[in-house]
Amino acid sequence: MMAPTTLPPVTSLQGADDNDIKSVLDVLFEPSQDLHLIAIPAIRNSAPFSSYSSLIEYVGGLLFQLAENPSTADSRAELHAILGSHPRLGEKKVDSAQSRAEQAHLNASGTSGDKEEEAARLKALNEEYEARFPGLRYVVFVNGRSRDVVMQNMRERIDRGDIFAEEREAIQAMIDIALDRAKKLQPAS
Repeated sequence: MMAPTTLPPVTSLQGADDNDIKSVLDVLFEPSQDLHLIAIPAIRNSAPFSSYSSLIEYVGGLLFQLAENPSTADSRAELHAILGSHPRLGEKKVDSAQSRAEQAHLNASGTSGDKEEEAARLKALNEEYEARFPGLRYVVFVNGRSRDVVMQNMRERIDRGDIFAEEREAIQAMIDIALDRAKKLQPAS
């Protein structure tokens, strides 16, 4: 399914079919079957949302609940699958149009040799991060920051070595990314 260029009115989601809700969740958070399984029933059973911000914060709250109260190993795996739905920073092939646009500037500056060296460093950091935190993928709201700043953040998070802090930071990054996407994709009033 093609990603929408605008989001439907948030008030229409509770009555929308599952595929329409999935499409919105995929655009805001990245495609994730595990997120669909958690969020769609919760959206249907909640009070109507007044804004995309309230919807995103609500879905983020569901993710924080998974992180804070993992009832089983399955819930932790479910959380990690959702967090892992974001593409790796610096990946050559990124399916999501939103992620491609968000990461574009990471590949835009510097000379060809510098870009290749930085790409190799970023690939190595991704691998080190995923080895340090099995099941997780580094997620950050890039928000125009340079590749060097992002890689420094990744290094600090690897060195901290706290998987629970990583889960919380990744959830908050997903919320921040979704809020930014919603702001860009809402139709002009």
